Amino acid sequence: MPSCDDCFNKIDSIFGSLTKDEQEKLLFEKSCKIYKKGEIIYHENSRPSGFYCVNKGIVKLYKTGIEGKEQIVFFAKRGDIIGYRSVLSNENSCTTAKVIDDAVICFVPSYLLKNLVKQNNNFTIEIMQMACRELGKANAYIADIAQKTVKERLAEVLYNLHKDFGETDDGYLNIPLTREDIANIVGTATESVIRLMSELKNEKVIELKGRKIKILKKGDLKKIGGVY
Repeated sequence: MPSCDDCFNKIDSIFGSLTKDEQEKLLFEKSCKIYKKGEIIYHENSRPSGFYCVNKGIVKLYKTGIEGKEQIVFFAKRGDIIGYRSVLSNENSCTTAKVIDDAVICFVPSYLLKNLVKQNNNFTIEIMQMACRELGKANAYIADIAQKTVKERLAEVLYNLHKDFGETDDGYLNIPLTREDIANIVGTATESVIRLMSELKNEKVIELKGRKIKILKKGDLKKIGGVY
């Protein structure tokens, strides 16, 4: 059973506001499972019975559009929680959660989350702030789709992936993504992403090795993507 101490002690964790008794209750009620790459944690439109904490690995959250095309909305990594908004709104899951890097995921029942929201004001504020930050990112994405070119959106995506996940020992992005995954984040066709990444490679902004991507000039990438 993975330890929750890291989450309890992290400054930016919502669980840091729990009392000792609430932390012990959470430890007692949670269950954990190992997921392999490619496994689904929950499906879009399913009825949630709780929310999930990522202890290890990477999970992509996506919506399914026309002809089954994915629109990736978020990548969850260690310390992130997923599925909580559907629990609080009492609605079906609005995304599908799929493991893209072997993961350890903890499950917390719905009733416990709702009890914590009712009983702990600080926890409630943390949950509200987290939901507002996610809404802010969604609004920014809508603005990007309307105002930025595909190349600008691609540059912004690559810059943010590097910022959020860092790089491996040999300097490549520390997240396993296909070109189709990247296209599904940017919101364009896979062929367009392949062509534009070749342009960035020719401009010496990035380096490509199979699926792996190395950021050579973060400043140039940030400028192209209009990241502030």
